Formats: sequence, C-alpha cells, structure tokens
Amino acid sequence: MRTLLSLPIVLATATLSVSALAQDKVLNIYSARHYQTDEAMYETFTKTTGIKINRVDADDAGIVARLKAEGSASPADVVLLVDAARMAAADAQGLFQPIKSAKLDAAIPAHLRADPTKDGVTWTGFSTRARVIVYDPMRVKAADVATYEQLADPKLKGMFCTRSGSHPYNLSLFSTVIERLGDAKGESWLKGMVANMARAPKGGDTDQIKAVASGECGVALSNTYYIARLIKSAAPEDRAVMEKVRVVFPNQGTTGTHVNIAGAAVAKYAKNRDNAVAFMEYLASPFAQDYFANGNHEFAAAKGVKIDNPALRAMGGDRFKAEEIPLGVVAKNLVKVQQMLDRAGFK
Repeated sequence: MRTLLSLPIVLATATLSVSALAQDKVLNIYSARHYQTDEAMYETFTKTTGIKINRVDADDAGIVARLKAEGSASPADVVLLVDAARMAAADAQGLFQPIKSAKLDAAIPAHLRADPTKDGVTWTGFSTRARVIVYDPMRVKAADVATYEQLADPKLKGMFCTRSGSHPYNLSLFSTVIERLGDAKGESWLKGMVANMARAPKGGDTDQIKAVASGECGVALSNTYYIARLIKSAAPEDRAVMEKVRVVFPNQGTTGTHVNIAGAAVAKYAKNRDNAVAFMEYLASPFAQDYFANGNHEFAAAKGVKIDNPALRAMGGDRFKAEEIPLGVVAKNLVKVQQMLDRAGFK
C-alpha cells in the first residue's frame, strides 16, 4: 500500500495523473482514520482482490478541502471520515456519489447510513461509538444523569462540562435529541445545558473526563473510545482518573444511547468505482469490522458482528441499548441545530 500524501496537506503536490490512477487494480482512499490496526485490513483487501491501495491521510477538514479543490480531477475513489455530521456536511457539498449494494443493504442497519434515494445511498457507517455521560459519584447520583434530557436539570447547575457545541460529535448528538424532542423543547434543552455549565466549553472529550476527575466539573459528555483509551492506558495518572469517575449509557429506559459512526463513501468523481464499491462491501465483512472498529475501541456496525473489547466491556459497552434514530436526520438538522446553539449561547 502506498500513501499518496500525509499531513500536512499541500494541494499543489498532487502530481499523480488521473489516467495513471484509473486502472483496474487500483483504489485511491482519502482517509481521516489514522490507526495502525487498519493497515492489516488494507493489506488483506489487496491480498484477496489484487487491488492495490494508495492512501491520502489527513483530518476530515483537510480531506474535504482537498476534494473541493481537486474537483473532477480528483483521484479519490473512497472517502473515510469519522463522524455522521462530517459525512453529512461533505455529502451536502456534493462530494459523494450514491451507490447501490445488496451486500451493504443486508449487512449495515439502515439507521447507520445516509437516507436512501432512488439512485442509492451516499455514505455508510462501518463502526459506531456511543456518546455517554461521565459523572463524579461523590457529587452526582447516577439516577440524576440517566438521560440526556437531565443534563438541563437545574440540580446540575454549575456542574456540566463539554467540548464546543458546534463540534461534530455534539452536533450529531444534538441533532438526534432535537429530532425526538421537537424544536421548542430541543432549544429549551440546549439553553438548560448552557445554564448548568461549570465553565465555557473547551478542549476535547478526554479533557472533559479529566475535569470531572479533578472536581472542576460534576458531569460531562464523552465518546466511549476516549474512556476506553484511559482504561487501557499504562499511565498511572490515567488509571487514577478512571477510578474517580463513573459512566452512564443514557436513555436506557427509553430511546437508547446515541451512537455515532465512522463511515465511508464513494467519491463523486471516482475513477475506480467498482473497486470502491468492492472495498465498501469488504468493510462490512466480519474480518474488516474487527479491525475497523476494534482498532479505535469502537463497536461493529454490521449486523451480527460482535467486538470483544475488554475496555468497552468494563464500562458496560457489551450490554447497552443503542438509539436507532436514522443518522440521516443529522444532515437534515445540522443548520437548524447550529442556529439553535447560537440563540442558546452555546459556544
């Protein structure tokens, strides 16, 4: 496997000709996933199919910028991004093309994919992660943070911490909650969380977990894989953090815990479209699912595939009820939710 370009992205350095890349046994992937375990997944695909993989590694924003700048000259065949909101935003900019695949229809639940059109589906989730609540058991009872809605309860005033409201992880969560609650109640919920904040939103999910452990916050939101990394860490200070916090999978008695995806799409101007579809179908196989999900402490997306990850199991990730609201609503609600965040003063 050859890497076409690694970070930082420099658009002017793309020197490969489109004609050279449009070959029967070539697949060009633009990937926002940077996990060493994915290498074995790629290598097995090449050994099985004879299709050589070339890869561009960057972050989501860099990949989207590159695709837009390259336009129809782009060599990209498959695009891998790490959040439904990012997939939806890129799709809205016309960077993907719909595909039809009976194998993907059978393997991946419909709610983990873009809304279908007459021409097919534009993006598909291949792993999931839950967005859970982390809390300080010395200050907060589990029963008081059993649902996302309770994050707006005044009893948590001065305790709530989170990363930016406009970060894709939160946008995806907020989009699905507001889909359930409706616009009026949803905006009131956002305002309630703002009123409960211990400090202005900042940092990433790991920073929120550590802030709960230090006493700066009483409750926070985090994706499960950040928690798993701390559980698996060899650093004593990370293990000390996890001894001070507890994890709740919200809404177990109602709609289930929100799950987000890492996913893939066929690029709009893919020159090796058949190879791209074959790779997408390969990602849904049990072998690839194990590497794709487990490499980042995530859950499998394909039906019937279980990931045995001790860190996920330790936090209850082997037995929670997952929300099944179609992630296509994220695309529908993105602009509306951002406007609500602005009105609510959610930074």
